[in-house]
Amino acid sequence: MAEPIGYMARSRNYYAAQGFEKAYQWAHFDEVPFAPLAKPLADSRLGIVTTAATYARTTRDDRAVDSGSTIDPPERLFGDDLSWDKKATHLDDRESYLPLVQLEKAVVGGRIGSLSPRFYCAPTSYSQRETLTEDGPAILKLCREDEVDVAMLVPL
Repeated sequence: MAEPIGYMARSRNYYAAQGFEKAYQWAHFDEVPFAPLAKPLADSRLGIVTTAATYARTTRDDRAVDSGSTIDPPERLFGDDLSWDKKATHLDDRESYLPLVQLEKAVVGGRIGSLSPRFYCAPTSYSQRETLTEDGPAILKLCREDEVDVAMLVPL
């Protein structure tokens, strides 16, 4: 059996090799920013947040919160600019990081009330400060506009 991939050690080594003087700090919270469901999932609107992008971007491009249609979704999303094990996985199966087909089946089966008309893209800026002060609030604003009751986070 193959040994597990040491993502935490790899991330620290990656940032050190990029010249960052301070070691990467994993996000942590003294208080968990989650809440119990206000109503049953079968009566809730679900929004999906992915770390993939709706457009091909380079490592130098500015990153921002984005969204796309769940009703007429793009055939693919992008993430080649991100650091991940591209030998172990790929972006060819959109359902693996934006599972709209399975979620629609859950809606039809009565397990989820409905899907948000949009999915949301977190920009993966690797900055906890930006995620907490800019990206998170921007995604929350979109979710509120779409009357989302619960969000499902699907990292690439």
